[in-house]
Amino acid sequence: MGGIIMYFWQRVILNAVVFIATAGFFPQYFHVSNIWISLIAAVVLGILNMFVKPLLVIFSLPITIMSLGIFYFVINGFMLELTAKLVGSGFQFSSFGAAFFVALILSLVNLVITNHLGFHNL
Repeated sequence: MGGIIMYFWQRVILNAVVFIATAGFFPQYFHVSNIWISLIAAVVLGILNMFVKPLLVIFSLPITIMSLGIFYFVINGFMLELTAKLVGSGFQFSSFGAAFFVALILSLVNLVITNHLGFHNL
């Protein structure tokens, strides 16, 4: 159980850093007001990914298969939009396209970190 909790917090910190970095590189598309909002958003996203995302993935399985997995990124973008709605004005996207773009970046960074630096799902 302790390993799962440690993994969750590793992901939260990684996602918070990615949020801050992405907002710094693309301020016209994505706004994060400070590191604390970034951490709150990362926790909210982690919780949503545990409870809401599995249901969305199951319900959208046919379209995800037909799109060869591309629709999964749309789900990730939706999860980020939902996170922005729950967190408030300190964490905003200019459009769904911006959320989709940040979802791609977040997925890529998580893939690289997981595969190369030893963060492994338990």
